[in-house]
Amino acid sequence: MTTTNLPKFTKSLTIKRASAQNDPVYHDAVIEQKSIPELKKGEILVRIGAAAFNHRDVWIRKGQYPRIAFGSVFGADGAGTIVAAHEPNDPLLNQRVFLTPSRGWEKHPEAPESDFGILGGVSYPPLGTFTEYAVVERDQVILTPGHLTDVQMAAWPLGAVTAWRATVVNGLVSSGQNVLITGIGGGVALIALQICIAKGASVYVTSGSDNKIQKAIALGAKGGVNYKDKEWPAQLGALLGKGKELDVVIDSGGGEIMMQTSKILKHGGRVVCYGMTASPKITFTMREVLKNLRLIGSTMGSHQDLIDATDFLAEHHIIPVISHIFEGLESAEQGFETMKKGEQFGKIVVKIAPDIDTPIRADPEC
Repeated sequence: MTTTNLPKFTKSLTIKRASAQNDPVYHDAVIEQKSIPELKKGEILVRIGAAAFNHRDVWIRKGQYPRIAFGSVFGADGAGTIVAAHEPNDPLLNQRVFLTPSRGWEKHPEAPESDFGILGGVSYPPLGTFTEYAVVERDQVILTPGHLTDVQMAAWPLGAVTAWRATVVNGLVSSGQNVLITGIGGGVALIALQICIAKGASVYVTSGSDNKIQKAIALGAKGGVNYKDKEWPAQLGALLGKGKELDVVIDSGGGEIMMQTSKILKHGGRVVCYGMTASPKITFTMREVLKNLRLIGSTMGSHQDLIDATDFLAEHHIIPVISHIFEGLESAEQGFETMKKGEQFGKIVVKIAPDIDTPIRADPEC
């Protein structure tokens, strides 16, 4: 695509204040035509092939997320092809890439260096992926590994950086360890499962769905228990076997996770919590203190973490799990409704460019 035939406009899925007084609040997602600004130094134009949903997209529509900016474009996850650059001989031209989903955390090992923000639906960063074309800083894209399509790649960024930091950076998961991943089925938990298995760990899962547990086992988990059963910690202990304990717990629920797992977690074991879907508090008692158990909070990760995770993905030919694929921005409302139901096993992706490759299958049972 030459500079003479570059598009001047792009269709984008934007957030609009609800036209009626909805109770509870649920803002509108509207397709708009937006002008594509002239590229500045250090900028590139990406033709977005596919974009993926995250729970935050629903939270934004519910008004339950900071920095909501009406008129901004939805989406943190997106992949496509660089079709233009400010510099005419930029070596990134025509390369397949995905967008880094956040700004403000480049490589500090512990926390963001500056104001941190996630793409999509907010005032900072002022960028989203549910669009045909996106102007991006050239140092904020990562090359797509050759074994993945844009649809598959779009299912990676936000979940991957969160999962990588939780499992590898904070969880220190390694070969031969026993790892529990709670709430299997969501994007982060499934990528965490794939990373831990590739690391050589024995992985166990929890879910409120026996079907999702069986799907996780098909992906390589050793076993799983249904957290709706109050006896699930004892059941997990039985799965581990006599004399065996957990080394690491990767948790998204919060609440009583420390008390529930402390009897089957080794002395000095780690619980890494990246979300609190069960409760906004975690109970920590003297029993956990006496076992030297460590509770670690883990949110997102750095640009460097995502580069490291993607190198690992390429080395092990990991393919992100996709639950649903919808065609075109016009189908995005179906994606929102699917996300709200919470029945998916894997990521929900919208294929934006009609001429890109689509994976052979998503999960047929979702």
